[in-house]
Amino acid sequence: MSLTDAYVFDAVRTPFGKIGGKLAGVRPDDMAAHVVRALVDRAPGLEGLRAESAQAVADAAAGHPIEAGTDAAAPQKIDDVVFGNANGAGEENRNVGRMATLLAGLPLSIPGTTVNRLCGSSLDAAIIASRQINTGEADVVLVGGVESMSRAPWVLPKTSRPFPMHNLEAANTTLGWRLINDAMPSQWTVSLGEATEQLRERFDVSRERQDEFAARSHQLTAKAWDEGRYDDLVTVVPGTDLERDETVRPDSTPETLAGLRTVFRKENGTVTAGNASPMNDGASAAFLGSEKGAEVLGLPPIARIAGRATAANEPNFFGYAPVEAANVALRRAGITWKDVAAVELNEAFAAQSLVCVDAWGVDPEIVNAWGGAIAIGHPLGASGTRVLGTLARRLQATGERWGVAALCIGVGQGIAVVLENVDAR
Repeated sequence: MSLTDAYVFDAVRTPFGKIGGKLAGVRPDDMAAHVVRALVDRAPGLEGLRAESAQAVADAAAGHPIEAGTDAAAPQKIDDVVFGNANGAGEENRNVGRMATLLAGLPLSIPGTTVNRLCGSSLDAAIIASRQINTGEADVVLVGGVESMSRAPWVLPKTSRPFPMHNLEAANTTLGWRLINDAMPSQWTVSLGEATEQLRERFDVSRERQDEFAARSHQLTAKAWDEGRYDDLVTVVPGTDLERDETVRPDSTPETLAGLRTVFRKENGTVTAGNASPMNDGASAAFLGSEKGAEVLGLPPIARIAGRATAANEPNFFGYAPVEAANVALRRAGITWKDVAAVELNEAFAAQSLVCVDAWGVDPEIVNAWGGAIAIGHPLGASGTRVLGTLARRLQATGERWGVAALCIGVGQGIAVVLENVDAR
């Protein structure tokens, strides 16, 4: 059986808002619905899938019982929706991938699912979709991810018996470990920041290098915005006035960042709020499809998914896991790092990013040329499709052939996808 190639056709995201910022009032399922709707509206072939309110769709379906073997809302041109989300404990519960399609007013017959691989969730969604396309199960799959770290709830554990007399402690679901199993070794459950301190010690990454990398992220992100690189990639959320990523600080320099206090270690620490990604709100989405999918969408393909991989190591060294993930993805694509012209690496922490870049031995100038997550932000479930969409557009803009998108993932995992520019083959 021959496999069908899977392509990226389009990508879009919201501006990423800071925690408690201009997107904090927007539900995550509404943000997800917005990028779904925006992506559909950009595909000429999907003109018939006009926007309806969720209530209008429900009203139209009422009184029209679905008979076996019929399509409740033909024509169905999107085979599946796969969304990433790292929390799942708040307003994005009940399968936000399905919720997004309903709230976006898409046909009721379009299914949807949600995947959780923490920070790599939406890139994992793209990998899952690419396999559906490879095997001929689908021609068009809408993928994406969403996270509102502002609206992540506090949760109470259930008690062993009803009506306990003791106090209960609420757990914050915004980020990191919570409700930890006592059987989990304590060295694995340190904070993400402490884990990064351990990683930079192991690979001798200085505070100076971290601050230089972080300043570069802010400067390149601001430059990319000013040059219009994100004009076609970003869509403003209705009811908000956020037009650019909210955490970009163009005036950042290594000198100003050097003045910030360390967060996770008071003595001999290097990780600060300035050389780590912030906490954010945002959503992203992309269309993946086969060659036949180009006819359905009315769009030309941008890039082919040529390789993909996940990898894992010790949970406290999560920041190193993208190294092997990307190496395996390149082998599966049949190329080496010498062929790669563009890298989009999610900047969870400057130290973690530098360790990966050093291990790969690539020119740092090809990494995150339009800025990275230290400036743009890292709404966990949305970051994977952001780096994938940005990589596809970078290759298209430069004419280079090969690129790698990669992310580190909490609890010791990494994920990567290799893209081939279809116009450079």
